[in-house]
Amino acid sequence: MRDLRTMLILLVMPIIQIILFGFAISTEVKEVRFAVYDPSKDISTHSIINRLSANKYFTLTEILPSVTGIEKLFKENKADLVLVFENRFNENLYHNGKASLQLIVDGTDSNTATIITGYANNIIASYQYELLKDNEIPYQIIPETKLLYNPQMKSAYNFVPGVMGLILMLICAMMTSISIVREKEQGTMELLLASPMKPLLIIFSKAIPYLVLSVINLATILLLSVYLLKVPILGSFLWLVIISLIFILVALSLGLLISSLVRTQIAAMLASGLILMMPVVVLSGMIFPIENMPLLLQGISAVLPARWYISAIRKVMIEGLDVAYVVEEIGVLLAMVFVLMIINLKKFKYRLE
Repeated sequence: MRDLRTMLILLVMPIIQIILFGFAISTEVKEVRFAVYDPSKDISTHSIINRLSANKYFTLTEILPSVTGIEKLFKENKADLVLVFENRFNENLYHNGKASLQLIVDGTDSNTATIITGYANNIIASYQYELLKDNEIPYQIIPETKLLYNPQMKSAYNFVPGVMGLILMLICAMMTSISIVREKEQGTMELLLASPMKPLLIIFSKAIPYLVLSVINLATILLLSVYLLKVPILGSFLWLVIISLIFILVALSLGLLISSLVRTQIAAMLASGLILMMPVVVLSGMIFPIENMPLLLQGISAVLPARWYISAIRKVMIEGLDVAYVVEEIGVLLAMVFVLMIINLKKFKYRLE
């Protein structure tokens, strides 16, 4: 009872867990943004587009003048699905008995891609069923699915960026905070602070080993991803490393901040798990789409470094996008490093109580 911080963590953690797992974990996909390329512009294509637009899961965002703009939509994250109708769609359907359309979706998250195409296929199938019910001719609409960036639907394409963020956060933040708090518990931190070395250099020197370990882990993860899991690095390897190093600095800063706020290793571990580890798994977009979460949880997700890191790594590593498409993510991570460093300098105690 005297350790109020630990008691607070133990009592609050179950409440936070049930809220997070109750609202954030959902296999349902909402607000699917879709664009359309429709060279036919006939009654059948309009009917399918209107059915998708009227569905609560879909929102029409753009009518494309040509197929050349499709990939740009995905690069700029302006669409989750693109429908491409064939020429003379209605004519082929009524005269030949069959017509085809293409469903193009981002395959970096294979689970979400499967759900989105499943929703779209069901709506198209219901329109086809009405045609069959009203006519004796066996009309057939053939949807063809095309997955960008992950045509083989490998789940590794989705979880490798998430695991990178999770491991780096574990090594940097949790282990750094526990290491420094251990010195406080054992009474050796006071001896270190009394040494000729400046106190801030002592703290940073405690963080450097975990920086080195994180770089080794990053290299190991990338080697295993490329050569064992067969996940290619399609973008710039240099920017992949730079973004990872920025994220490592953010995680180290968080670890230093936790170490200055708690006194025991148990409290440091619980604080790291409550504030960092669980939100990384649930709210960072590592497993569950952020767009499906309530607005409050989306706001909390926006302050998680792992969210921006995982998003940037997916764009650079999996989608092969240029650094211009991850400027926002890099800017947010750099701002977090700057803010956390200032807070650490303000919160650092030169004397132990």
